Amino acid sequence: MNFPDNLRYTKDHEWVLLEGNVATIGITEFAQRELGDIVFVDIPTIGKSLEAEDTFGTVEAVKTVSDLFLPVAGKLDQFNEELEGSPELVNEDPYGEGWMVKMTVKNPADVNKLLTAADYAKLVG
Repeated sequence: MNFPDNLRYTKDHEWVLLEGNVATIGITEFAQRELGDIVFVDIPTIGKSLEAEDTFGTVEAVKTVSDLFLPVAGKLDQFNEELEGSPELVNEDPYGEGWMVKMTVKNPADVNKLLTAADYAKLVG
């Protein structure tokens, strides 16, 4: 399984790419494989400020619906609109075209508290 070193990870299987104070967030390849084929992504929190670990949306797979948890506090600015017509992008490219949201992070240093790729790999075995 692939866990890029330039990302940080949560125990809830989200990944974060921080560029300045803007974070791009999605679900990990591990989460995608566990859920199965993603058929719908719902992010009703765009424009809202949330705290770390708040639920910011859901992903629906063929057999289940799973909550998405925000890795760090901040304001959700942008939803990946490509997912509206092509949620399978999460299945095909979870770390690239399958990203879910971009947000302005309240405290960029908080991203450093998340798991490294090596730590996440140990978590999921």
